[in-house]
Amino acid sequence: MNFKYSLLAGAVLSAVSAIACAEEGEVTKVVVTANPFHKGETEQILLPAKVLSGDELRDKVANSLGETLSSELGVSSSAFGAGSSRPIIRGLEGARVKMLENGMAVSDVSGLSNDHAVSAEGAVAHQIEILRGPASLMYGSGAIGGLVNVVNERIPPALEPKLTGQAEARYSTVDNGNATSGTIDGAIGKLALHLDANSRRSGDYKIPGNRVEGDPDSASGRLPHSGTREKGAGFGGSYIDSWGYVGASVSGLDNKYSVPSEEGSTIDQHQTRYDFDSLFKNPLPGLESAKFKAGYTDYHHAELGEDGEPEVKFKNRALETRAEAVHQAISGWHGTFGVQTELTHFSATSARGGPDTVPATRSDSTAGFLVEEKEWGPVRVNAGLRLERVKREPVTGIDRSFGLQSGALGGLWSFMPGYATGVTLSRAQRAPSTEELYSGGPHDATITFDLGDANLRKETSRNIEFSLQKTAGLVRWKANLFHNSISDFIYGHVTGRMVDEAGNDGSQFRERIFSQGDATVRGAEAEIEYNPLAMGLNGRLFADTSHGDLKHAGSLPLQPAARVGATIGYRTPNWRAGATWIHARAQDRLASFETSPTGSYNQLNANLSYTQKLHDMDLTWFMLAKNLLNDEVRVSTSILKDVSPLPGRSFVFGVRAKF
Repeated sequence: MNFKYSLLAGAVLSAVSAIACAEEGEVTKVVVTANPFHKGETEQILLPAKVLSGDELRDKVANSLGETLSSELGVSSSAFGAGSSRPIIRGLEGARVKMLENGMAVSDVSGLSNDHAVSAEGAVAHQIEILRGPASLMYGSGAIGGLVNVVNERIPPALEPKLTGQAEARYSTVDNGNATSGTIDGAIGKLALHLDANSRRSGDYKIPGNRVEGDPDSASGRLPHSGTREKGAGFGGSYIDSWGYVGASVSGLDNKYSVPSEEGSTIDQHQTRYDFDSLFKNPLPGLESAKFKAGYTDYHHAELGEDGEPEVKFKNRALETRAEAVHQAISGWHGTFGVQTELTHFSATSARGGPDTVPATRSDSTAGFLVEEKEWGPVRVNAGLRLERVKREPVTGIDRSFGLQSGALGGLWSFMPGYATGVTLSRAQRAPSTEELYSGGPHDATITFDLGDANLRKETSRNIEFSLQKTAGLVRWKANLFHNSISDFIYGHVTGRMVDEAGNDGSQFRERIFSQGDATVRGAEAEIEYNPLAMGLNGRLFADTSHGDLKHAGSLPLQPAARVGATIGYRTPNWRAGATWIHARAQDRLASFETSPTGSYNQLNANLSYTQKLHDMDLTWFMLAKNLLNDEVRVSTSILKDVSPLPGRSFVFGVRAKF
């Protein structure tokens, strides 16, 4: 599908409501749309949450979703170049962290490999929600470690009283990058309309020092094969009345970016997406509301060789439906129940006559879920259950079926005003993904020859989490402790053998075999905030750490480094300024087949903006500074850490208009 992309005067992000009233540091509650009860981020039990919106989101939005979220509590990044960086939550990544757009799966192939970009765009997002922990009750086995939900409201849930919009343009010095984006919302009678578009282009970015640490003969100045080019657009509308709404949207994405591996690869990515959404208020006696959603995605990308011709072609066509209803309280229990289905056709086939990386495979899943909540005085209890059936049918190979059962029980005790403590117990299961079962060919971007195992068993995760938080007043804080025991954990074991493109002894690809073993992931997170997002002085301190082990086999691969950080800022009605420092410790907890520890690093970022009134428009001039210390940053969670440091010092200049 072809789109003409242009900069649009865009919509005011109406739920970007984190700009607070100054009295006593109180802030407007930001609702977590991916939560079954639509609570605020401080009210979660089963799904610990963080919501990025407003100025905070605009300051952090970057070329990739992983980079945008990499400084959040418990979140790190796969850091696979500027074009592809996926969020890692509490040391879990890939198929264990689900990517959603407006509560529906993005249905790309970013969970298969770190070189594949997430197809949800943060530049036009209304808010981005991070749900840490076992979110699989509502969203399936692909969320065993958590999920990220990008909310852009392409299907508007409410009528705007007048035309509203937002447009932004920015330039970055480190890569000579430019980006424009915009959204616009309006209404004609009871018909609400939405339009958004974005465009981004960047060259190879500057790096401090040499590409390979300690090797003066390796590239310096700029990192080869790190440029990006992306454009996207979306249009949607909904009919809204007192009974609810019904609507649809269509969107498209074209993304071409380089992978800064030693060989250098280019990925040419395209996606067209169609969505339907509806909400009915009080549809039947005993029901407060009912929703039905459906989404169809046509995704494909090609991995291009040095000659610019495709080497491997990835395709994924997916149809997802979701029906859920909120029932009225029964004996004090209030909850949501529903049914979710997903049908996908996926393949990763050779474009040059060699063995296919993954054969064409049809997968379908059907699930039912129930999440309930009840209050006993100061104690609020959540309980949930999900039953799911997954079937995979390759054109060559063994069909597999999996029955998955997941459940959770959590309680939050408000032992005094503004203070609460909680505990959550959960059990979640995940079916092996298509590539884990059936891979049998080369993957050029990661320089691996992947071998699946059709006899892999389902993963079973048992998690316990403790939390303590203060949610009111000028000073607010929270702390989490978690321990996750995972039976039959699936991972890619790099054997040390080198093979050619046919899998025979050679020197081109590293052999990687999908294997299983029991694992544990444990860690802690804490942060304290002063006067968050309100006028005047504000500040934040945070720390997080996680450690994953394979039983009798050392650490899990690509483990995140322990971090501490601090933020200080000042806000007036017109001015906003701030600085953030993050220190990551050295990371030498390696898997048995890893050889390269990463050193410690410091990142210092800053922001400055001024907003002026221009007729009915708010015009904001802003400057962002990233990696001000020009420190050499190599991320322990990146496969490319030895040959691809993060960008050096960069300044971003931009202007944003709201009306």
